Amino acid sequence: MDSFNDIFMQVLDLCKNDPSLAEATFNLFFSDLSPVDFDMVTGEVTLSSPSGFKQKLVQQKYASMLAEKFRQILGFDVSIEIVQKNEDEFEPETADFSADTSADFTFDNFVVGSGNQFAYAACQRVAASPGTVYNPLFIYGRSGLGKTHLLLAIQNEILRTNPNASILYTTSENFSNDMVYFLAQKNMEEFHNKYRKNDVLLIDDVQFLQNKMGFQEEFFHTFNALTQVNHQIIITSDRPPKEIDTLTERLRGRFESGLLADIQPPDIETRTAIVKKKAQQYGLNIPTSVAEFIANKLKSNIRQLEGAVKKLSAMSTLTGKDGEVTPEMAENAVRDVQTDSLPPAVRTEKIIEYIAKYFGVSVEDILSNKRNASVALARQVSAYALTEITGQTLDGIGQALGGKNHSTIHYSIGLVKQKMQDDPDFKNTVFEILNNLQE
Repeated sequence: MDSFNDIFMQVLDLCKNDPSLAEATFNLFFSDLSPVDFDMVTGEVTLSSPSGFKQKLVQQKYASMLAEKFRQILGFDVSIEIVQKNEDEFEPETADFSADTSADFTFDNFVVGSGNQFAYAACQRVAASPGTVYNPLFIYGRSGLGKTHLLLAIQNEILRTNPNASILYTTSENFSNDMVYFLAQKNMEEFHNKYRKNDVLLIDDVQFLQNKMGFQEEFFHTFNALTQVNHQIIITSDRPPKEIDTLTERLRGRFESGLLADIQPPDIETRTAIVKKKAQQYGLNIPTSVAEFIANKLKSNIRQLEGAVKKLSAMSTLTGKDGEVTPEMAENAVRDVQTDSLPPAVRTEKIIEYIAKYFGVSVEDILSNKRNASVALARQVSAYALTEITGQTLDGIGQALGGKNHSTIHYSIGLVKQKMQDDPDFKNTVFEILNNLQE
């Protein structure tokens, strides 16, 4: 059996691949968890978090998710206890990957295809000459397509050629958390030093700054401070600047002043190459036919492809197959992460039916133009779930929801995202819905 550390890394990979968990949330609360102890007799798993703030939040909100991922890997139930590494009071956290983890993200192991070739080339150019071309570089695309990989590949390539370069990788959520912390400490000078003294600033998931005017103002000045001295900024988002709601015009203008590079879902050839490359990294002997099977089943999210391969690695190890992969193992691995098992029309219908039942309204209500609160909320959550699970266009989702137009669907999804930010209970509800829909 794998060591506890290996099993825990597979659990983290499953969490990272979970569509209900935002990248920023994973980076902030999961990426620096550490394995402490695993009692095989009692099934008690102990993990540690570097701060009391994180320890309490992970225990309260994410212990059940971690337990479920352990169950998927091990095949039996465990209990989760999160302890604190030390007794330090809460300090602002930067979503840095550990040195060992971030080193895995390079240009060499990024699989290039038609959907990401332009963004890949732009990132290579920036890494070769930071601050001189494409500043800022704004990379956008749906979750799970490799944006964070490219950010960290830039970081690693710059440090390879210039080990003394000052580089900060973080998320917009951490930027906001840091600002709140330093404001409370009445020490904004340290905040400014942290963000404005870098040669390169890498900001992930900038869309979460929407509707946060104070944070946008601070980010605007941070942006100017860096670009005025030709220091590089690379930003990622799940959408282009023009589609980030309530983004101030002058900040949108700054984002659009550099190069915009989008990443599209990979085609079948690229997906197959990703499966084979990831399998090679795990020492798996995976036949081309099996790689193509996985690539045909998991079509819209690279993390799902990687998750399937990591599941195969665990299965191969735990069953004593010594790196061999059979079609039956691939079917089981895909089943765990698959969201495309039903035809799109049927899958859409099932999603709407489930959400209607969850909110106590009818499907007909959701498809109608009724505006009472319960129906409107169910319709908005349906729009959000459809875009997260099926990857349909806004126009396609609008047709599925009774012929609503593109703008209405875009607005509905924005409302759900904002409510998830403002209301933790609602966020948990949406995550529960997404999890149940994908079981």
